[in-house]
Amino acid sequence: MEQFGTIGMIVVMLVIFYFMLIRPENKKKKQLNEMRSSLKVGDEITTIGGILGTICAVKDESIVIETGADRVRMEFAKWAISTKGAQTTEETK
Repeated sequence: MEQFGTIGMIVVMLVIFYFMLIRPENKKKKQLNEMRSSLKVGDEITTIGGILGTICAVKDESIVIETGADRVRMEFAKWAISTKGAQTTEETK
C-alpha cells in the first residue's frame, strides 16, 4: 500500500513540474515563432544581440535590416530576432 503512495507522489510532482516549467516554455516558444513568421518590411525589431533596426527585406530564413543614422544594412537569420516593435524597457531610459 505504501508503494502506491510513493508512486502517486512522484506522479503529482511530475504533473506540477510540467505545468510550472515545460508548458509555459512551450507557449513562449510558440508565440516567438509566430512573431518571427509575421515579420514584414517596415517593422522595427531588436536582435538577440541588442541591435535595433527596421526591416527592409524579408527572405525565407533571413531578414535584412537598416540600422543607425548611416542606414547600414545587415542580414540576420530569423531566429536571431528577439522582439518586434519599439523598446519600452527600463534599459532605454
